[in-house]
Amino acid sequence: MFSKYSKPILGAMVVGSGVLYWLGSGSSGQPFPDIKSKHSLVAKHVTPEKWSKLSGIKTKTSGFTLEQAIACAVQFDNQHCGIYAGDADSYKDFADVFDPLIQEYHGISPDARHTSDMDVSKIRGTINPRAPVHSVRIRVGRSFEGFGLSPGITKQQRLDLEKLLKSALESLEGNLKGQYYPLLGMNEKVRQQLVDDHFLFMSGDPNLKVAGMERDWPEGRGIYHNKDKTFLVWVNEEDQTRIISMQKGGDVREVFARLAKGIQAVGKSVKDASGKDFLLDEKYGYIHSCPTNLGTGMRASVHIDLPGWTAEGLDKLQARCEELNLQPRGTRGESGGQTGVTYDISNKHRLGYSEVQLVQTMIDGVNTLYVEDLKLQRKHNQIF
Repeated sequence: MFSKYSKPILGAMVVGSGVLYWLGSGSSGQPFPDIKSKHSLVAKHVTPEKWSKLSGIKTKTSGFTLEQAIACAVQFDNQHCGIYAGDADSYKDFADVFDPLIQEYHGISPDARHTSDMDVSKIRGTINPRAPVHSVRIRVGRSFEGFGLSPGITKQQRLDLEKLLKSALESLEGNLKGQYYPLLGMNEKVRQQLVDDHFLFMSGDPNLKVAGMERDWPEGRGIYHNKDKTFLVWVNEEDQTRIISMQKGGDVREVFARLAKGIQAVGKSVKDASGKDFLLDEKYGYIHSCPTNLGTGMRASVHIDLPGWTAEGLDKLQARCEELNLQPRGTRGESGGQTGVTYDISNKHRLGYSEVQLVQTMIDGVNTLYVEDLKLQRKHNQIF
């Protein structure tokens, strides 16, 4: 599925007007970028030598460049990773940057291989029914062959993909059956309801804008949900699709089972209509625009009250979650901050583990945090 490139010959450094250029055969001749995120993985793995070798390459699927891929690390000083792929080709064409960066971020070896497993029967136990869990939400990203990823997708590719997905989604049946709502021209009443349901993804994220994901907004984008509002699909946001299963309460197995059914149904419908499969690489699993989501692309989370851990301190909770391979967030999302005693607790890893393993890690970890929270409530003389 990946394109190949020929290796250019490295040239020499040339200093002109106070700017460092690293020129070589096949180079774009562009100056080596000033990477503002000095401590990012991009700053570590994009060297002058690699820049000379790769900066003149444009990918086959969407004409994406390394300069576009690292735009966030160049413009912002707060990036940890700082790179996005514009299409599946990017992971091969710019492998000299992506491979070591991915291996470091995910903690995998160069010869690692991804294993997928969505068999709900393999999950052991469930979340303690006494735990104060408000809801469960599990999502994955999925991309399809032949289309660019959001940072690099062309306008026509985005429109063609939306048309294909709209038809595929509206053919779903049973408890997955629902309706697709395009963002372009959306009825105000429908828009407000989607906002009230916390379903609607919005524009304005600085990273997504700089990475090129909000070009031609809102054209070619939309949201699908079933009648019960327990199965959703985002179309052409950060990934080509975000497939989501959710419901109130703590029944993780039911949410995971619905997700597995939904992924299979969406994939089959698109395959039947177009012959296109999910983008799946034997090494990196399911392909996403952000390399942090490679592998399962899955985030399994619950909203749970942890008053004891709140009293103990957020830094202590973060450290404990790290030990349990979990990730704590506020209920307003990745950058929305924390209020009250309710947290979003999810699996930390995406790559190097199967979906079943990550869901099991989340269940076991949440149960551990709940037991510890009861002890911390007593320690801090809390009464609930």
